[in-house]
Amino acid sequence: MTTLTPLQRAFAPTGRLRASINLGNPILANRNTQTGEVFGVSVDLARELAQRLALPLDLVVFDAAGKSVEAVSAGQADVGFFAIDPLRGQGIHFTEPYVLIEGSYLVRHHSPLQNSEEVDRPGTRVTVGKGSAYDLFLTREMKQATLVRAPTSPTVVDVFIEQGLDVAAGVKQQLEADRQRLAVQCPGLRLLPGRFMLIQQAMGLPKSRGDAALACLRAFVEDMKATGFVAAALARHGIQGATAAPAAGTEGG
Repeated sequence: MTTLTPLQRAFAPTGRLRASINLGNPILANRNTQTGEVFGVSVDLARELAQRLALPLDLVVFDAAGKSVEAVSAGQADVGFFAIDPLRGQGIHFTEPYVLIEGSYLVRHHSPLQNSEEVDRPGTRVTVGKGSAYDLFLTREMKQATLVRAPTSPTVVDVFIEQGLDVAAGVKQQLEADRQRLAVQCPGLRLLPGRFMLIQQAMGLPKSRGDAALACLRAFVEDMKATGFVAAALARHGIQGATAAPAAGTEGG
């Protein structure tokens, strides 16, 4: 592309829309182990945005949320898909959420813990994915328990087992999948009732990109919710337990 419109240039100074994709959250993105192709709700949204902007798309793929955040904050990617968090907001402008996900706790069968409210107590060691939304949230909110950081969110339960820790924290669906995967090696793993946070997944772009790009991205996300695009993508990829966030003005309607 030789000539960019002002809006295209605001979004993608290189002339190509670079979308940061985080494989650390399997609800939103995964990789086909046979073909290597990346797919998921966030990939569908990236493709739709690129099409609407009439820009070629490059997927910049990371294995952890923290790396994806760093890429967008530094302007090495143009848009990304993140859980809203005030610390991340220092370098990124967020839209309203498009997907809502529950954060849960996993424990061993013999754990004395019976619900999420009991986790924050002295001597409890909680595993989180380094730089994940759960890490940022629990770092602020935990007063007595100790956080132990796994390299990425998908490795949380493995670290939890290998190090003999007390609690694994993460996306409910990821924890449930790990519980089933490790049923023989570590029988009796169980999810604690309730949730410790409601994760608001949004799109974001570097703060340096300006008001026009931000307004366009926010309008895009609202349209993706209102038209049912997000809900359809969740269904198409077989995602259960996560819900499409309501479009602006439809809460409680």
